[in-house]
Amino acid sequence: MGQVASSQRAATAAGIQILRAGGNAADAAVAVAAALAVTEPTSTGLGGDCFAVFFEGSTRKLTALNGSGRAPARLTLEVVGKELLPASPHTVTVPGALAGWCDLLARHGRLPLATVLEPAIALAEDGFAVGPITAYWWGVGVESLRGAANLEELTIDGRAPRAGERFRNPGMARTLRAIAAGGADAFYRGPIGAAIVEVLAAAGGVMGAGDLAAHVSTWDEPISIAYRDVRVWECPPNGQGLVALIALAILEGFDVAALDPLGADRLHLVVEALRLAFADARAYIADPRVVAVPIAELLSKEYAARRRALIDPRRAAAVAPGMPISGNDTVYFCVVDDAGNACSFINSNYMGFGTGIVPRGCGFTLQNRGHCFSLDPTHPNALAPRKRPYHTIIPGMLTHLDGSLWGPFGVMAGFMQPQGHVQVVLALIDDGATPQAALDRPRLFVDSVGGIALEEGISDAAAASLAGRGHPVSAGIAGFERALFGRGQVIRRGADGRVAAGCDPRCDGSTESS
Repeated sequence: MGQVASSQRAATAAGIQILRAGGNAADAAVAVAAALAVTEPTSTGLGGDCFAVFFEGSTRKLTALNGSGRAPARLTLEVVGKELLPASPHTVTVPGALAGWCDLLARHGRLPLATVLEPAIALAEDGFAVGPITAYWWGVGVESLRGAANLEELTIDGRAPRAGERFRNPGMARTLRAIAAGGADAFYRGPIGAAIVEVLAAAGGVMGAGDLAAHVSTWDEPISIAYRDVRVWECPPNGQGLVALIALAILEGFDVAALDPLGADRLHLVVEALRLAFADARAYIADPRVVAVPIAELLSKEYAARRRALIDPRRAAAVAPGMPISGNDTVYFCVVDDAGNACSFINSNYMGFGTGIVPRGCGFTLQNRGHCFSLDPTHPNALAPRKRPYHTIIPGMLTHLDGSLWGPFGVMAGFMQPQGHVQVVLALIDDGATPQAALDRPRLFVDSVGGIALEEGISDAAAASLAGRGHPVSAGIAGFERALFGRGQVIRRGADGRVAAGCDPRCDGSTESS
């Protein structure tokens, strides 16, 4: 039995359609990615990046796809100056998503790209009913980026679509049809790429046709740790999956299963482990093809023990967490097919619509991933030409210690992502929660200055106890603002081939079996 879980019902249905047409997990994943680019453009799209972890059922081998783009060749610290604003054209790195889609299909898929894109093309041409959570954040994005070049292509008479309203995107339909006919070259070396260069030049950017033509995805060995009776897998840097692994390695030395999952004792340990992990991330995560990242040392048991010893169960430690903000800016989804292949996939613009800049007639916005570069020339993550920035999006995978598949999982939303990974893994593995129960559980978020946001459902007593340990606490966060805590999906595949899936209640999505 195959299973798909995503943040949009129409995208989940697109994945199921491809599975039923004979596609496998890779084919379905790209179909979902394309459908999400149509139905949730305030989070993802062709102007963004992607990462994936693929588990091959026949060999139990895992591969990691890095579909993130690089800074333009002419973009330097001198060009940027002392400040890099989120909507600046200088934050636009080469969009890597489409190349990632094509490369995933080439290595692991069965079906041609044109077939896989059919459901998304139909959604763009015929329209779709906008979900209530998506409509809210669409409105926030349109208002905050009003005036961005050609953003009106993603509006209805200059406004965001309302919940339940049908939205059509003819520009995106034309773009997808061109890609279906011409493949990645239509995007990186054809008229779509030319439109990207033109709109950025008009805004003062320096991306050229050569930057797009030179783009390539990379295949990496995923990184992992053994945690309890599973192995947790992440993509290596420049992504921040390393944060989740460091935090879990620290937490493995505590008997968290003996603690109330939503009680202050466990939450305090989670916060402190995350703060230590993010301090390491701030210091080390960068493009590993430009600077050395000491992954093996950071994931060693000896290092975890040293970091664990810094945690006082009674008090918050003076450790800088080292990350900026969270946000509703990414889509995560996962697929398991009937052959036991699994794909954990994430695609993102970064901050909502990214820059909000739309290449004329193309129907998608351009990302602002370059905002994650450091402007400190001595930092490993310092902005430099043709360099990838620190990247927030991280797909996760769990296997049993014998190498068999447990299942794909992930939580989207900026710097919440490794925090969500840790909290979901604790629920699934330490507490034995079902995928849906793990995603339903209230979460916490550690912010840029070490404060803690607590979702509605975490008790006042727990909040007070955390405050008493020295944590600045904001409690009771509810409604649309729950986006702060991310939106996740999980699929578990049993040894008998049966699957159990969960879809986060903080999104408009669904899970469905083929």
